[in-house]
Amino acid sequence: MKHNINDDTNFFKRKSKFVPNLITILCIIFVGIGISFSVYYIIRKKIRSESSVYTLYARWNNYDYTGVYETSKHILDRKPFNNTALTYHGYASFYLGVSQLETSTAQNYLDESINNLRIALISAKKSLKPQLEYMLGKAYFYKNTISSYYYADLAIKYLQMSKHDGYKADDIPEYLGLSYASLDMTLDSISAFTEALLVRESDTLLLSIAEQYRKAGQNAAAEQYLFRIINNCKDDILVLKSRVLLGTIYTDEGKYTDAEQEYMTVLEKNENSADVYYGLGVIYEKQGDLVKARSEWRKALRIQVNHPGALKKMTDYK
Repeated sequence: MKHNINDDTNFFKRKSKFVPNLITILCIIFVGIGISFSVYYIIRKKIRSESSVYTLYARWNNYDYTGVYETSKHILDRKPFNNTALTYHGYASFYLGVSQLETSTAQNYLDESINNLRIALISAKKSLKPQLEYMLGKAYFYKNTISSYYYADLAIKYLQMSKHDGYKADDIPEYLGLSYASLDMTLDSISAFTEALLVRESDTLLLSIAEQYRKAGQNAAAEQYLFRIINNCKDDILVLKSRVLLGTIYTDEGKYTDAEQEYMTVLEKNENSADVYYGLGVIYEKQGDLVKARSEWRKALRIQVNHPGALKKMTDYK
């Protein structure tokens, strides 16, 4: 059998074509592997950066509470007892909670804040515990304001712990005063509010103190705070509230003419004050004119169908 030179030529031609093709394929494979590793590395780096403590601090410093919430959540998914993540998740949840308009959403954020802060408190450094106690007290305070259950006692507990442990915050006395007031701890409330006045005086705070003095039966002290609001405050709503309370005090003291004058002054500014019509009804009741009294209470109920005082009076005099 003769050897065909052309066969050898064709073989080498095929071989010479195959080698570059193989190199091309191998190059494509290696490039693909390289791209895959690069993509994997970029994604992994992004995930790590999204869930790093450095990112957590950066977002906190930018007041990005949603970002802090998400970043701390990523960290806690990997490390459930990371104290830094627990702390910042509790803080972010608190600020997101108090900014909500929808009650159930606010409750969920505040519950999450409380849970994370309580766990963080267990393993926190001694130097950090007072601030955690302060934030926990505030979380319970706001939860108390939107819940049908009482959490004021827990707000007081943690705010007092924070204060005892040396944490300084100007709003602690006012939060304590409001919490005591919600528990009808009148004298404690007055004491806390008075301390708050030394830090920062406000008309809202003056009205709160006046309300507590009236509850304690110290009408003269209450009147002094109300006069300060009426004479100096530029907020019409607070002034009208103060006049209504002053009218109530005058009624308690039997100064019916003075009380009626305060109520009429309020009606000149706001003819839809259910509290005023209720108060006028009480004056007429004390003067023995139940017909006029019931008429005023009906006016109150037309404005506020669930006005507790007017409802009780109408029930009592059926």
